[in-house]
Amino acid sequence: MGAIFLFYKPFFIWSMAINVMIVIFNPYILPSIVTKLLLTLFVWYLVHETGAKRKLIFYKNLGISTLRLFSTLFLFDITITIIFLLIMKAFI
Repeated sequence: MGAIFLFYKPFFIWSMAINVMIVIFNPYILPSIVTKLLLTLFVWYLVHETGAKRKLIFYKNLGISTLRLFSTLFLFDITITIIFLLIMKAFI
């Protein structure tokens, strides 16, 4: 699980910036989940089609498939997004 968090670490700042944009434009949970799903698919495509594909070899050597890596990444990101939205709704 720690290796998956290491993969997520560079995306965390971008994810939080998108969370702020979601709160500003459409602070509902279902559209946020769909947005994060589409962005996760975009990151998968970006990693798969560019030179960053070499990063996936490390995770395959650890026994983590690409599907497991990105699905765990999505679930972790959704958890953070939902918590962030609920906190922001309580204060706004």
